[in-house]
Amino acid sequence: MPSKEERQIVYNSVLCLGCGAVLVSYHRHDYKTCECDNRTMVDGGTSYLRYGGNDMTKVVSTPVYFDEPFEKVRHYAYRGARGKNGDQPLRWIPISELTNNHLQAILDYGGADWHLALIKQEITYRELHGIMIEDTEV
Repeated sequence: MPSKEERQIVYNSVLCLGCGAVLVSYHRHDYKTCECDNRTMVDGGTSYLRYGGNDMTKVVSTPVYFDEPFEKVRHYAYRGARGKNGDQPLRWIPISELTNNHLQAILDYGGADWHLALIKQEITYRELHGIMIEDTEV
């Protein structure tokens, strides 16, 4: 895990006070810009925080970090998914909404240590709170 000086980002977002847009950068070099005159931007995903705008008083950075309370983090830590067969458009889903089978598949597949630690925490959280999210047929 990163040291306290290097807090792991799990959610990198900004709010544009000019137009109300919430911009989320999910991965490194996922650059997003709002449409208003302020041109508020965010970049860096879970790797680094980069944000700006023409008037910085209209830009509010709202990141969430790994070391914040898990009850909060579980709603902001996302996983990209392309469906069971991998042929669907990419969707970013909070780990709190992933099915139990999807969580296990992530553990089986692997990933960054900090992200797998969150997946394990989510499984434990669900066991303690009696939460079961089953796959559904669409």
